[in-house]
Amino acid sequence: MRCLVLSLLAATSIASFAQTATGLSPKWEELTGPDFITAIHQSQGVCILPFGIIEKHGPHLPLGTDLINVRYATEHAAAAEYAVIFPAYYFGQIAEAKHEPGTVSYSMHMQLDLLQETTDEMGRNGCKKIIIVNGHGGNEDLLPYFAQSQLQTPHDYVVYIYRWHGNYPGRPAEHSKIDMHAGESETAHTMVARPDLVHQDRAAQESGADQARLHLPQDVYTGIWWYARFPNHYSGDGSVATLELGQSDMKAYVGDLADTIRAIKADQTSLQLQNEFFEESKHPLDTKQ
Repeated sequence: MRCLVLSLLAATSIASFAQTATGLSPKWEELTGPDFITAIHQSQGVCILPFGIIEKHGPHLPLGTDLINVRYATEHAAAAEYAVIFPAYYFGQIAEAKHEPGTVSYSMHMQLDLLQETTDEMGRNGCKKIIIVNGHGGNEDLLPYFAQSQLQTPHDYVVYIYRWHGNYPGRPAEHSKIDMHAGESETAHTMVARPDLVHQDRAAQESGADQARLHLPQDVYTGIWWYARFPNHYSGDGSVATLELGQSDMKAYVGDLADTIRAIKADQTSLQLQNEFFEESKHPLDTKQ
C-alpha cells in the first residue's frame, strides 16, 4: 500500500510541476485541440517520443519496465524544460524475447513503417524537432538506422535519437558484475518510477548469469547471441538493487535529458543542413567536387 501511495504521489508531482511551469500538460493525449497549438509554440516545436518495449524483465519486474522508466524520465525532464510528449510507444525490436510470455514482437517492416508514419504525423502537427528517447537496448541499432533513413526522402522536421547510458561522476557503486537487463540498475530505476510494480523478493527465482553457450570469434555477430547467453531473458541480479542507486541514476538521467531538450531547442543548424542536403541531392552532378 505504501508503495502505491508513493507511486501516485510521484505521478501527481510530475503533472503539477509541469502545470506550474508552463500552464500546460506536457502529455500530447491530455491537451485539448486549442491547448495543443499553444503547447507546440511553447515547446518551440520540440516533441519527444519515449520509446519502450513490452518484454519479460526477469521474474520480478513488469513487462513494460522500459516504457515505464523512459516515460518517467521524459515526463520529469519535460517538467524542467517544456516539450510535448507523444503517447506510450512500444513498437520496437524484441525478436530475441519471443519465447517469453507477454512479449510483443512486431515484424521489422511494421516497426519501420509505423515509426515513419508516426514521425510524419508528428511533423505534420508542428513537431519540427523530434527527440526519440530510447529506453530499450534492443533498439540501439534500429533507431540510428531509422534516423539515417530520413535522408532518403525530404522532411520538414529533424529526428534526433537520445539514449542515456548512465555514466556520470559520483555514481553509487554496483554490487554485480553483469547488469544488462532486469538487473541491478534497471531494478533500481523501477523502484523509483513504479515501486508498486517491483517484486524484488522474486529476483533470485531465476538465474541472470551468462550461460556463454556460443564460442565464436570476437568479430562475428549472430542474432541468437542474446538467447545463447541469457535464455531466461534476465541479465544480472535484481535482488541487490537499492533505492539509492535508482534515485541517483534517475536524477542524472532527468537532468541530462532536460539539458538535451534545451540544446535541441537552440539547434538551428540541423534542419538547415538537412534542407541543403535534399536540395543538392536533386542534382548530384552539380555538386561542387
